[in-house]
Amino acid sequence: MAINLQKGQRIDLRKTGGSTLTEFCVGVNWGAIEKKAFFGLSKTATQVDLDLSCVMIDSGNNIADHLYSPQYRPEILAKFGLPAGKLLSKGNALRHSGDDRAGDSGGDDGLDNEVITVNLNAIEPNITQIFFFLNNAGPEDFSVIPYAKIRMYEGTPTSVKEVFASYNVAAEGQYAGKKALIMGKLYKKENEWKFNAIGDPTEDTFLGQTIQRIVKSYL
Repeated sequence: MAINLQKGQRIDLRKTGGSTLTEFCVGVNWGAIEKKAFFGLSKTATQVDLDLSCVMIDSGNNIADHLYSPQYRPEILAKFGLPAGKLLSKGNALRHSGDDRAGDSGGDDGLDNEVITVNLNAIEPNITQIFFFLNNAGPEDFSVIPYAKIRMYEGTPTSVKEVFASYNVAAEGQYAGKKALIMGKLYKKENEWKFNAIGDPTEDTFLGQTIQRIVKSYL
């Protein structure tokens, strides 16, 4: 049975049978904003462009690698001291599925909109933390996005075999004005990987601000 995570909860990556989860997907699923129109007889959908990203931190608390959209403009990233975006990490340990600029319309389709595939065995030994976060490229804030869910599962971006853990962020008033979300992190303790559900919304309007926040306040 999948673990339903709560904010701040930390878990081991051990499955029911005792084996350790080493190859899995970290996926995020979100919904487009739907409103009733024509006296409730139809619906209109506003696409939501969220970006799932991650940064990998080494034992010296430095950014050692990253995955975020290549669509971010390099000249703006450079202002934050960040390199261009990419979808594959060093050693092929992490792979990003690419941009989804719409979200689900008509309800949850059961698949994640953006997925990062993780192979813990291929991660460079100096990496000790991997932070996963969302940024909204559009004008909306998280208080009007109907749902955003992060989950860890065995399978592929297009086929879920077994869900290990999930963390749901529902549309709530506390997210008004918040356009980014630090969702969680993988971290290595005594050579064993664990996961922490962070779930902190921020007012960051650009990915570079979120990465700066992680480095300043979460390391």
